[in-house]
Order: sequence, then structure tokens, then C-alpha cells
Amino acid sequence: MEDSLPLIIQLISGAVGGNVAGKLFKNLSLGTVGNSIAGILGGGIGGWVLGFLGMDGGASGISGILGSIGGGAIGGAVIMAIFGALKKAFVK
Repeated sequence: MEDSLPLIIQLISGAVGGNVAGKLFKNLSLGTVGNSIAGILGGGIGGWVLGFLGMDGGASGISGILGSIGGGAIGGAVIMAIFGALKKAFVK
């Protein structure tokens, strides 16, 4: 369970980040469910990238939790924006 906690935090913060980005960039929003799904995907990817680069702050402690939250939220927002832009480009 302890190994999966950072992933869970990344996925939840990714969903939040995707929805916040959807509110900020209304023209790219995929709706609440779409923003959440894209955000969850982006949260996992963002956390993986930070871990790969060694910037996750370790697996435990406050820095690890903050790294998971930040990586998940930023990854979620970025993936939601990319998906929103792709949807806007292909659906006219």
C-alpha cells in the first residue's frame, strides 16, 4: 500500500488539475468527466516523468507528497489541454 500511495495522489491531483485547467481554458474543456479522465491519465504520466527524472523528492515524506501532487496536477492540466486542443482541431 505504501508503494501505491504516490500513484494514488498523482491520479487524484491529476483529475483536479485537469478540471482546474478546464475551468481556466473553457475553449479547451472536455467537460467534467472528460477533464477528469484526461487529468487522471496526465497525473500518472506526470508522476512517472518526475520519477524518471529523479525529481519526485523520494517516495516518502512531505517532499514526496508535494512532488506527487505537483507532478500529477501539472501533468493532468497539460494532457487535458492537449486533448482539448486536439478535439477542437478535429471537431469543427
